[in-house]
Amino acid sequence: MPKSRLRKKADYTPPPSAVTAVKISSGRSWVAPLMLVLFLIGLAWIVSYYVTSGTWPVRSWGNWNILAGFGFIAAGFGVSTQWK
Repeated sequence: MPKSRLRKKADYTPPPSAVTAVKISSGRSWVAPLMLVLFLIGLAWIVSYYVTSGTWPVRSWGNWNILAGFGFIAAGFGVSTQWK
């Protein structure tokens, strides 16, 4: 049986692109520093409350100072969801 001729296909070349790729920055460089600052404020708030036996940061709040410190830490976790 005769062998059929092999046809060579032309290699695919994509059409030239008129638009050049532009690197777009996310613009979220503020997230990591703010997150760390909120974590540190919350930690400092709780530690200062325990070290000063409740006289500082806000004496009239009493044990609510712990909640305020954890609020700063929770806000840090909330900000961390924006990090890419």
